[in-house]
Amino acid sequence: MRFGLRDWAERQPDRVAVVTNGLATRYGQLEETANRAARLFRSRGLKPGDHIAAVVMNDPVIFALVWAAYRAGLYFTPISSAASLRDVAYIVENSTAALVIVDARLLELVKLPGVTATRPQWFSARGNLDGFLPFETALAAEPSSPLHDERPGNLMMYTSGTTGAPKGVWRPLPTEASGPPPFARDLLSIFDIEADSRYLSTAPLYHAAALRFCLAFTAAGAAVHVMTKFDPAAALDMLERERITHSQWVPTMFRRLLTLPAERRAAFAAPDHRIALHGAAPCPVPLKRTMIEWWGPIIQEYYSGSEGVGLSAISSREWLRKPGSVGRCLKGQVHVLDEDWNELPTGSPGQLFFSGVAPFQYFNEPVKTKERTSPQGYQTFGDIGFCDDDGYIFLTDRLDDMIISGGVNIYPQEIEAALLNSEAVEDCAVVGVPDEDLGERAVAFVVLRDRKGDAGSAARSLDEHCLRALGRIKRPREFHFVDDLTRSPTGKLLRRELKRSLASKSQ
Repeated sequence: MRFGLRDWAERQPDRVAVVTNGLATRYGQLEETANRAARLFRSRGLKPGDHIAAVVMNDPVIFALVWAAYRAGLYFTPISSAASLRDVAYIVENSTAALVIVDARLLELVKLPGVTATRPQWFSARGNLDGFLPFETALAAEPSSPLHDERPGNLMMYTSGTTGAPKGVWRPLPTEASGPPPFARDLLSIFDIEADSRYLSTAPLYHAAALRFCLAFTAAGAAVHVMTKFDPAAALDMLERERITHSQWVPTMFRRLLTLPAERRAAFAAPDHRIALHGAAPCPVPLKRTMIEWWGPIIQEYYSGSEGVGLSAISSREWLRKPGSVGRCLKGQVHVLDEDWNELPTGSPGQLFFSGVAPFQYFNEPVKTKERTSPQGYQTFGDIGFCDDDGYIFLTDRLDDMIISGGVNIYPQEIEAALLNSEAVEDCAVVGVPDEDLGERAVAFVVLRDRKGDAGSAARSLDEHCLRALGRIKRPREFHFVDDLTRSPTGKLLRRELKRSLASKSQ
């Protein structure tokens, strides 16, 4: 079984694979660690089709774990290092993980073995924890040569759980390992990833996009520079100093980059930086336009998700012609369906489904899988949108976020877009809350550019603005002014936390 990592380890073992905190892991080192880990998993009784999980910080060990699982025929699940003890325990149990590696620096997780109903094998990495086996010691006892009977495994990523309990995205294991592994295959060709690429990874590696892109770059023989924690000034420095060719961001990071001093932004120069990817969350049109004006037409947006049912992308030049679009399909075929599963005409919004990609299942969740599958067998990320005459996709909202007020469907993203067109608004989020008369009402959380302004005056001004832009029915019924919005480390808006804050205020 020959694929990217091993090829580069054999040809150029001293070639830089991953850099974290200025420390380089070479391809030869990564290959040896992956082989030792694959052997460790087998020696602990794991067989093809079993599951393992890891709760680690942004650390090179996660690269070795994924490649090891791939070679031992296992499913690998990364778990958020920012998750609560309860949420980590839930994913460990839900995934049926037979072995779990925990970063010893995450001391609050030391209680994990005592709170899970299942009893997997527990290992601690980057230090010792009571009740855990030392992972590095166990690795050192294993040979560094490949398994004699390698079998392809795969990732089983969990959805972020922004609207409910996270769900594992499961597909059958590949029957043979030909060409790049499934977690890297599409990305290599779509995003111009080559051996001389130098990639800056800014996000947590437990996130599907962040991890898959990193793995694709290592499959290509490229160098991956991983930020242990995002910092806008440090990110600009790395783009320049490391002569980064590719990078990845979320809209929240763009906002933070634009808050840097004007003289630093003006002095920024990174001529090798040719592709700046962004995804994971909708990017407001004014914000993206400003980034293109600053960095030039290197901003490339993609639309996909943990379920992997489709993928679209759009370049800066295309986006300037089609502002707000997430591009045309590069993987799968898009279908816009109404509530009766009929295909809608161009320009009509409906639920976005995709065909032409191997179907997924939510692990041990047949009802939830059915909710994301149409009678035709198409599958969805759960987004609402439409296609224009040229096949460009525009997202209008998420199905799970839709507000039904007085029998009218209201999409928070439409209201948020209108609010962001006000010069007074820096950031915003809209949620639906119960209403005795209407069923639900729209409530807006707003971050004002002028934090010290009069709230009453701001609310009246924004109400008038929304009335003009949205009409009487769609405009928010109340405004809450906040200093910041609750988002996940990957930039996704946590609407449930906003709803929870409202509920706590009403008690």
